[in-house]
Amino acid sequence: MSTTLIKTATETPFESFLNQHDQEGWLAAVTTLLRSIHEVDKTATQIWFSFYPLGLFTALQQAADPEKLARELLLQGDYYLKNQVDSSHRFIYGHRYWPEVKRVVEQYAEKWNSLQSVSNAPKAQASATSLADQILEVAQSVAGALKLDPSLLVGISAVAFMTLRQTGLETFKAAPGKVAIDAKHAKRSPDQVLSARAKDDGQGLFGFLKTIDKKWTVNHDENDDSATYKLNDAQDLAWGAEADRSRDWRSIDPRRVEGPIPVECRSASCGTCWVGVIGGAEKLSDVAVREGKQIKIFGYVDTNEPKPLIRLACQAKAHGAVSVVIPPWNGVFGKQLRRQPPIDAEDLEQ
Repeated sequence: MSTTLIKTATETPFESFLNQHDQEGWLAAVTTLLRSIHEVDKTATQIWFSFYPLGLFTALQQAADPEKLARELLLQGDYYLKNQVDSSHRFIYGHRYWPEVKRVVEQYAEKWNSLQSVSNAPKAQASATSLADQILEVAQSVAGALKLDPSLLVGISAVAFMTLRQTGLETFKAAPGKVAIDAKHAKRSPDQVLSARAKDDGQGLFGFLKTIDKKWTVNHDENDDSATYKLNDAQDLAWGAEADRSRDWRSIDPRRVEGPIPVECRSASCGTCWVGVIGGAEKLSDVAVREGKQIKIFGYVDTNEPKPLIRLACQAKAHGAVSVVIPPWNGVFGKQLRRQPPIDAEDLEQ
């Protein structure tokens, strides 16, 4: 879908540059950057861009009546980044460096804007630099200041650029720039995080004899040690979540009526239970025909991979410990992004 927008009187040159890139352009930049992103954040960065697609933001921005469109797309939850500038990416390892990344991105944008006001030569030179290269430049700048491996900053820098794209520079700058995880989890090394994702539950002394009695842990927030629940081998991710009564989930998120994972239909019809699989995707069942069809209709992911990073929790069966991320919203916008009419709820049952 084209993302050509009418330039506003307050749009800065840097914002104009970001606005030149459509959904495909941004995804191409992220794909280019993947080889430069640390293993701890490769999956997380891709999940974040699936959670906050530019296509959805643009559709709402261009709509004559955004609230009406949101109703037609059955959107629930918080789908605007302007409300989550500092928090949307807390599941990304690079989030712990967010204050520094945010500050450097702001400085980069202001420098860009200043250059454009001097002459056209810097403008032409800057515009010729690819989006991916500019994100790398910011990541390397922050890495140098913090004396870190640049690969730990690339993913969160890409997130910062897209956040600014969807919020505008002023809203981006107005956010306090705080880290949304506690000091204990902020101190964890990339290797510790990767090791925790790869670890499976022990099944006891005679665990090798167990079949259907095996139990696996599902982690739904790596920055909260209590954010886990158990399920049996070959049960879907939504099943075990339903039994979790550890807190008042509905008060945290009205969509969470049965536990930490929002769920309504259990038949891949509503799309409420979509999750990002940050660790253990290979331990889940392959995508069946119905799930594969529906996640494209919902617009969550367009892939034929048997074990993608985006799944419907009510369909994905676990055969090992898994770590997931729960998006703050859900809806049905796949056909909208293909320039087709919005879908009625009845269409999902067909």
